[in-house]
Order: sequence, then C-alpha cells, then structure tokens
Amino acid sequence: MASDRIFGLVALFAALAYIASATQIQTSFLADPVGPKAFPILIGSVASLCALVMIVRPDPDPEWPATRTLLALFVAVVVLVAYAYSLKPFGFIIPTAITAAVLSYQISSRVVAAALSGAGLSVGLFLLFKYALGLGLVPLPHMSEPPAAVAPAEIGAED
Repeated sequence: MASDRIFGLVALFAALAYIASATQIQTSFLADPVGPKAFPILIGSVASLCALVMIVRPDPDPEWPATRTLLALFVAVVVLVAYAYSLKPFGFIIPTAITAAVLSYQISSRVVAAALSGAGLSVGLFLLFKYALGLGLVPLPHMSEPPAAVAPAEIGAED
C-alpha cells in the first residue's frame, strides 16, 4: 500500500515536471491553432490524474513481480537508453536492429526469429520514416569524416 503511494508521488512529480517543460516549448507565429504544447500537456495531465488515483486509492495488497521480470525490465531500460545514445554516432538502422532484436528476444527467446524481426523492423521503420514521413534520418554511420573546408586565402599560400 505504501509502495503505491510512493510511486504515485514520484509519478505525480514527474508528470508536473513534464507539464512544466512542455510550457517552455517555443511556438512560431505560423503554428497550428492547437500548437505544439497541447499534446505534451495532455499527456502530463493524464499521467497526473493516474498518479493521483494511485495516491488516493492504492492497491491494498500489491504484488511485486518476480526477480526474473524485474531483471528483464532492467535490461529493457538499459537497452533503450543505449539505443537513444547510439542513434547519432551509428545511424538509424544498426542500433534499431540491435535494440529490436534484443527486445524481441525477451518476448520470445528464439535467436533467429529475434534477429530477423530486428533487421526487418529497422529497415521497415527506416523506409517509413524516411520516405513516407520525410524525416531526415541517417541510415548508417559515416565511414570517414568529410574533408575539412579550406579557406580561399589558404589555397594560394605557400609555406
């Protein structure tokens, strides 16, 4: 009972912080009538309501998941955080394939099926995001750095 109330308080503070950060979103004068702030504020409001329900009416006898489930959740969080940090240096396809394969393996522990679903999901999502939605994704990491720009004054200068 106390664990639900503690989690409800943590969720309420997180939701309020989310709403506060959503109010800081800058809007241009050509924004749609609702604006970009509406969706994050709506999500934060729903999360706040859910947190308040957990605080006011906690479960009288909460059951914690087994250790194996907690470990699987921890692995999923670590993989998703690593995914977020690996997108920029490694492109979209490779980190997405690895992340999807690991998460798929957690659902059904068949290695070949997990690898195929990870590869298929990463390529499919890349095609969807890049060509259907027009997002500027980088598919693969750059193999070499582009040559540095040379200033025009340096071209004719001799050492």
